[in-house]
Amino acid sequence: MIELNLPDMTCGHCVRTVTETVRRVDADAKLDIDLPAQRVRIESAQPAERFGAALAEQGYPPRQPA
Repeated sequence: MIELNLPDMTCGHCVRTVTETVRRVDADAKLDIDLPAQRVRIESAQPAERFGAALAEQGYPPRQPA
C-alpha cells in the first residue's frame, strides 16, 4: 500500500485530477482518497516513485506521511 500526503489537493477538481493521474500510471490501481486529510492511498504493483512523479507533474507534489 502506497500512502501519500497531497497538501495541494483541496477540492473536488483536485480529486478528479489525482484520480486520473493515478489511473494513467496504473489503470488497475485501487485508490482511496481522503480529501479532508489530503491523503491518497494506492494499491498497485507500480513503485511509489512513479505515482509521486506523475502527481508532482500535475501540480500535486506528494509528501510522505509523518
